[in-house]
Amino acid sequence: MRLTWAQPEDLVPAELAALREQGVAESDIAPIEQRWADAGGSTRLAPSGASATPAAPEVRALARAVLDELQTLQTPSADEPDEWADIVALLPDEASPGPASVAPVAFERVHGAWLGRSAGCLLGKPVEKIPREGIEQIARATGNWPIQTYFTALGLPQEVAQRWPWNRRSAPTSLLENIDGMPEDDDLNFPILALDLLEAHGASLTTEHVAEAWLGALPAGRVFTAERAAYRNILDARTVPDTAKHHNPFREWIGALIRADVHGWAHPGDVRAAAASAWTDARLSHTRNGIYGEMWAAVLCSASLVAGSADEVLDAADTVVPPASRLAAAVRLGRETGRTLASGALTVDSALDTLHAAFEGMHWVHTLNNAALTACALQAYGDDFGAAIALAVAGGWDTDSVGATVGSVVGGLVGADGIGEAWTAPLKDRIATSMPGGAERSIRELAERTLHLSGGTS
Repeated sequence: MRLTWAQPEDLVPAELAALREQGVAESDIAPIEQRWADAGGSTRLAPSGASATPAAPEVRALARAVLDELQTLQTPSADEPDEWADIVALLPDEASPGPASVAPVAFERVHGAWLGRSAGCLLGKPVEKIPREGIEQIARATGNWPIQTYFTALGLPQEVAQRWPWNRRSAPTSLLENIDGMPEDDDLNFPILALDLLEAHGASLTTEHVAEAWLGALPAGRVFTAERAAYRNILDARTVPDTAKHHNPFREWIGALIRADVHGWAHPGDVRAAAASAWTDARLSHTRNGIYGEMWAAVLCSASLVAGSADEVLDAADTVVPPASRLAAAVRLGRETGRTLASGALTVDSALDTLHAAFEGMHWVHTLNNAALTACALQAYGDDFGAAIALAVAGGWDTDSVGATVGSVVGGLVGADGIGEAWTAPLKDRIATSMPGGAERSIRELAERTLHLSGGTS
């Protein structure tokens, strides 16, 4: 049986990459890798997450043993800790003005955040897994470059369509001519689930509550990468934080970051509370920069509802990222590139060249490269919804997830009326979902529930 993101023989090459990204000594990794290669194991992660042919039983058994051995190399880092107290010890003393000094958030901005997340996700959905050169060719061939609206198959030459096939699962309902509301996506399922969780538990939310909610609400086939590994570990009765560490080479990928928004919206302007809520969620499935990615994105969303500019939002989010971490470096690069792009000293192509060169070889759903792109889009175009999500998607990494996060933040900054009807009208105020409670959700009702949670005003 071929089960993507879960088979031991496919996890080994991903774990080798993860340990190298964390800076583990090559002298510790290489002997284990060589034994694995000598036994016939692959040292390269398949792009889809699963290799094409089943492993022999003895190779699969060896893979489990190799993963156990590699796991011993996951040693603690003073610069990149996992525990909340250790993270806070690295942060500035004053990470937030606190909720008392922030005026109640307006419904217009919460509504804009939900609409923005949906529209940004929808833009990136049909071109997920297509590299940036393919995205540009598709857009140019249909008269949509620079990207100014949702993708379409109308007028797309057959040779381009064959060279860059659409995401088959997403394209039928996410192309401009077919959009009839926001189709189901994990980038929207997770915020819906987080809203349910925070309504039920509020400040008393625990990571165990999150695990229970996953089992009760999320079909296993609707979670991917680190979440799928954590789901397996939950069913295996492993406890937190082992749920994030055991045979989970995706622990610093983007899965936690896409779960951040409601943790931020529930705490508008309260940076430290937003980060703490996100940390509680992230540690179920992620470690190190995977955790910080969700904390950072939660603060982007928190600040977006009360701040006056993208600079203020990004400055607030910087205060919850350990300063010597790899995420901090990635965000700095993204912001620097975005400033240079906004000044006119870089073109979009050269800005994306800069980011792709910095993260060459990194998997397209890693936290670091996608966070850098998110920071770049927000820094360059934080008051222009269409331009911001266009850059997020044109970057060609996790197109729907980065589009969703950038859309969420800019939507919160400019409000629902500032997004533009061309982006919001096709959503028809509805999101399809597999979450319990019905096959669809009203975006307005989700925003109203979020407003109540945040203590805002209508």
